[in-house]
Amino acid sequence: MATFLYKLGRFAFRRRHFVALVWVALLTLAGVGAAQAPPAGNGSFSIPGTEAQRAFDLLEQRFPGQSADGATARVVFKAPADQKMTDPANKAVVEKAVGELADGSEVVAVADPYQSQAVSQDGTVAYASVRYDAPGMELDDSSKDALQEAAQSARSAGLTVEIGGDALQAVPATGATEVIGIAVAAVVLVITFGSLIAAGLPLLTALIGVGIGVSTITALASVLELGSTTSILAMMIGLAVGIDYALFIVSRYRAELAEGREREDAAGRAAGTAGSAVVFAGLTVVIALVGLAVVNIPMLTKMGVAAAGTVAIAVLIALTLIPALLGYAGGKVKPAGAKSRLLGRRGAGKPDGKTPGGKTPEGGTPGADAAPARPNLGTRWARFVIRRPVVVLLVGVIGLGAAAIPASSLALGLPDDGAQPTSTTQRRAYDLLSEGFGPGFNGPLMVVVDAKGSKSPQDAFTKVGDEIKGLKDVMAVTPAQPNKAGDTAMITVIPDSKPSSTETEDLVHAIRDAGTSLKADSGAEVLVTGSTAMNIDVSEKLNDALLPYLVLVVGLAFLLLIVVFRSILVPLKAALGFLLSVLAALGAVVAVFQWGWLSGLMGVEETGPVMSMMPIFMVGVVFGLAMDYEVFLVTRMREAHVHGESPGQAVVTGFQHGARVVSAAAVIMIAVFAGFIGSSESMVKMIGFGLAVAVLFDAFIVRMAIVPAVLALLGKRAWWLPKWLDRALPNVDVEGEGLRTAEPGPVGPDGDREPARV
Repeated sequence: MATFLYKLGRFAFRRRHFVALVWVALLTLAGVGAAQAPPAGNGSFSIPGTEAQRAFDLLEQRFPGQSADGATARVVFKAPADQKMTDPANKAVVEKAVGELADGSEVVAVADPYQSQAVSQDGTVAYASVRYDAPGMELDDSSKDALQEAAQSARSAGLTVEIGGDALQAVPATGATEVIGIAVAAVVLVITFGSLIAAGLPLLTALIGVGIGVSTITALASVLELGSTTSILAMMIGLAVGIDYALFIVSRYRAELAEGREREDAAGRAAGTAGSAVVFAGLTVVIALVGLAVVNIPMLTKMGVAAAGTVAIAVLIALTLIPALLGYAGGKVKPAGAKSRLLGRRGAGKPDGKTPGGKTPEGGTPGADAAPARPNLGTRWARFVIRRPVVVLLVGVIGLGAAAIPASSLALGLPDDGAQPTSTTQRRAYDLLSEGFGPGFNGPLMVVVDAKGSKSPQDAFTKVGDEIKGLKDVMAVTPAQPNKAGDTAMITVIPDSKPSSTETEDLVHAIRDAGTSLKADSGAEVLVTGSTAMNIDVSEKLNDALLPYLVLVVGLAFLLLIVVFRSILVPLKAALGFLLSVLAALGAVVAVFQWGWLSGLMGVEETGPVMSMMPIFMVGVVFGLAMDYEVFLVTRMREAHVHGESPGQAVVTGFQHGARVVSAAAVIMIAVFAGFIGSSESMVKMIGFGLAVAVLFDAFIVRMAIVPAVLALLGKRAWWLPKWLDRALPNVDVEGEGLRTAEPGPVGPDGDREPARV
């Protein structure tokens, strides 16, 4: 692997014009495709194997032309103080608005509140239901404008009017905080490299990679039914790993220059050593993201595959475009820690102050006449941990354990309009409906009665309705609405509690349990669907899939890390450390988004259940990113150990070379993820916060403290591998051992020594 990547890096360095042209062409092609593609929809939200999905499919089959997947709107009217919605003047305003709503070209039906009994008991609130023949994200702007104009007309007449439902749904907005995250990353890169040119390379390549990935997703969004959130998550992950992977390549390149290598050879060796770590780190992220397919929720699978594609692009760019841009930069990217010592002093003959062969003008090795440098912070920290491994290990484990305590109260659900900011019309409509009709009115349950096998379908419909009325937490049950064939009916059940409550969840299960006995008695099958039931089924499906997903992803990555580190205990320690960090991060998410701690600071206006997809998606992404730092940091330690250093000294050497870079990479990733906390989309906000906290815990507590403490306690046992397994495993040479056997190339006609030939 290292030898192949070494040759690839040298090729990209020499053929920089060709490599740069290929990537620019790919970016242009993806951009053109995105510009010509139709806008992304809301994605097909189906949950195969669930009762809610079966009921939804049955509705589409037995009630054709109902546009079950079409957008809906609830236009909610509230009368002024001391007035009623039944007053003649207010009634005339509402009826006029209903007439205006019905004129839309995409409108299927509008329910007049006075005919559909949609007026609250106290007469202060009423609502008109509007149904469209297209999903919310695909509605024409003219339909949305007509909806808002009708509402504004009623407002002008003195009524309070708000609009709920998904008809006004728009592509999630990204705030200015993403730009702040990138700005923080730029500052960290400048501090790390001490050069604007070197700092600019990771940013440039990351933006190119994200541009290609997101543009490709946009171009294929309509064809593959990708949701609008998919591109935002791909951008979030692509930016973070793109900057980090390029950072590791550039850092290793500067380290190779500091050892006196020619620039082409240094680029090749950086690709062969750090590039090998990039490949395996990227592979763990891809495995984790693609592994989301085991959940069998198509939307989640598509999100994972799209994000994995962006990560793969980031890896390819780091291995090819970075060496090419290093070739363009030439002497402007300077050796590590040598701005004055190698470049400014007595630099004769070469731009970087070295004569051919990497020697100084005096004939010595670079920096040989300099006073010994003070050990860097990473070295000092590693020595401290090695002296007190038990204390460091206990503090780290206890601290993460305390942070994980809130995770025991984790409650899952999918957001409704009640989770929207109070500044939105959707949230205000939600509150008005709760005020006028009760909290359960915002999450009605749709009960589908399939009486095709019943002797008396009408009797079955009546019996089901009566049975449901007797259940706990039921506020209202509408009469059954049969289809034209008379063999299937819909019954709407209004819970007494809000959609995200445990009482409503218990009611869904109670209806399903009652349906089992009703089927035995009448032969009619009872199914529960609707957005609330769908959310409950998604949460349960994700809960059931979490353990198999963990086993699959952690198992595959464990095997991969055995190949990389040629050890049993090091991969095991990596997996256990990941579990600690992800549980602590979930605890932080629960504390903020469910308990409300620091919610004002994070812009969380409404606390509630954690997004159902959040834990499993975060587990996948965080596992991949955690293995990034494990690979980058521990491969340096293994490299030192393989070349004869004691286990303790190998840990110190790994931190001496890798701690600064890994710390910078973690800060960059935290900044990028935290930048998405300002998103208006609750899922993006929550994932951005969760990933930022998880990287903070994993990079600075697990990898920087617990890992060296465990390695110090294990000693030589950390690198133990059964001989039979050692013989069976392929030698991937992540440490670049094969490059060390390379002989220096001959001196060229211009006096420079040609790069080593491998």
